[in-house]
Amino acid sequence: MNRPRPEPVQVIKTRRDAALQRLVEGVPYIAFLGIRFERHGDELTAVMPYADRLIGNPMLPALHGGATAAFLETTAIVELAWSRMWSLIEAGTPEAQAEAEARPNWPRTIDITVDYLRSGLPRDAYARARINRSGRRYASVHVEAWQDNRSRLFAQATGHFLMPGRDG
Repeated sequence: MNRPRPEPVQVIKTRRDAALQRLVEGVPYIAFLGIRFERHGDELTAVMPYADRLIGNPMLPALHGGATAAFLETTAIVELAWSRMWSLIEAGTPEAQAEAEARPNWPRTIDITVDYLRSGLPRDAYARARINRSGRRYASVHVEAWQDNRSRLFAQATGHFLMPGRDG
């Protein structure tokens, strides 16, 4: 019995990175905030590099609460979209691959609650989202953000999202 040769790991990694890039490149607000996503396996870490325009209180200086909230919400939405795309990529069928390459249908925010735990300092911020529940119609996501020390969060959020249908 002749088994097909597995794809080289670099080919798989390149395909996954390209899928993630396709996912986020079409959203102007992600580009405006400068957010990028680092992928390690199926885990994403969002990075919002420091920029002067993100400062809300120049006297402290501290990151603007709106920029922080947008960073957390964006992280949650991209995590939801990526988790769906990841399963399509890993399915490996031509139909799943075509669906993964199509323009994504983004989850829509129902509500989001942000807890500002301390002032965001004028430096890079990082965030990771954890999906608590994701069904066909509804998802709940928790996001944590930190700067220099992963155990010292400066903000966290819990959001609820309406999941897109298969037909958009």
